[in-house]
Formats: sequence, structure tokens, C-alpha cells
Amino acid sequence: MGRVSEKAGTKKENPAEIIIQGDCIEAMNALPEKSVDLIFADPPYNLQLGGDLTRPDQSKVDAVNDDWDKFASFQVYDEFTRNWMNAARRILKDTGAIWVIGSYHNIFRVGATLQDLGYWIMNDVVWRKTNPMPNFRGTRFTNAHETLIWATRDADQKKYTFNYDAMKALNDELQMRSDWTLPICTGGERLKDGDGGKAHPTQKPEALLHRVLLATTNPGDVVLDPF
Repeated sequence: MGRVSEKAGTKKENPAEIIIQGDCIEAMNALPEKSVDLIFADPPYNLQLGGDLTRPDQSKVDAVNDDWDKFASFQVYDEFTRNWMNAARRILKDTGAIWVIGSYHNIFRVGATLQDLGYWIMNDVVWRKTNPMPNFRGTRFTNAHETLIWATRDADQKKYTFNYDAMKALNDELQMRSDWTLPICTGGERLKDGDGGKAHPTQKPEALLHRVLLATTNPGDVVLDPF
């Protein structure tokens, strides 16, 4: 999640997996038009943090305070959102779709921009976290969920991928609902930096991405993660 890829270079081991380092908007603008089947976007949340977060014992909370999440105003954030979404829409195939995930800080602005640019919202999905970070100050509700928006490229789009039966099978032969209860990324699944700390503050769990890909892609599809 950021304006610039956090991984250097391009993977050579598997030609089906390519990492492009650089500004995501410039990189998408350099890709061929209508060349991507699905986009999963985890853009900056624009948390607007005014300072460090601390627990009652005054220990520091490992929060999102990186430069890529800092914007001068809502207007600047909205312009950034329009720019990357326009770039994303250009490279989506006529049968393509996009998922965007966010918190209450940004998801409503992101959703409005999606609609303004011509995307068509199919569902919003609530990811309910089984182990969310508590609200240490006790001044508001524990923020225990994030929202995903699934949208097609166009409002009149007739063809898109939705693997209904696969999702039903994953849900004990019941229709998959739009509220998903899954834990946050922890333990061995967490990517670590050279110092043993989190390589990224908001790494998403594989189980969440598994559902997205199982539901809305087919084998051989091109999937892009711009952040």
C-alpha cells in the first residue's frame, strides 16, 4: 500500500510473477490498454494521524506513519485517487473488475470516485477482523472491520467473472455472504524486514486475498496489485 512499490527489481524466477518498481500511476500508464483481468488495490488510507499513538502504559503503538500515507488535504488525496483509478480503468479489459479495500478514513471517498469515473459497484464486502487492534484510549468503538468494494469496469458491462459455485463450496454449500470473518495477518504469515519488524504495517492476510481471487478470477488471468 503506497505510491511507490516497496520491492526492488523484477522477479526472474517465475515469469508469471512480475514486480515493477516505481510510481504506480506511471507504471500503469506504461502498460498496454485493456491488458488486465482483475485489479486488487490497497491504496493509502490517509489516516491523518496528528502524532504517535500510545497505550495506557505510554508504550508506542506500531501505527501507519509512513510518508506514503500522508497527504496535505482531502483534495490532494482525491486527486491522487482519481489519477490512479483512471490509470487502472484504462488497463482493465472490457470484462475486467477491480477490488479496493480501505478503512473508514478513505473508503467513502474512494467509493464516490469509483462511481464518478464510471465503474459499477457490484458489492461491498465487510471484512470483520477476529483479532483487531483494541482502542487503547477507550474514546470510541474498537475499529474491527475494513470495507472492500468490488466493481466492474463499466455500468453496462455484461460479462465479468464471478465463481458462485466455488464460493458456495467454500461456505459449507451456503451462498457466500458479504460479511467475511477472518483474522488479521499475524505470525509466520507476516513479512519481516531486516531488523525483524513488520515489513509493511497493513499487510493483508492470505485468506482474504484467496477469497477475492477464487471469486473473481479464472486460471491464467492477469491480476494487478498497484500498491
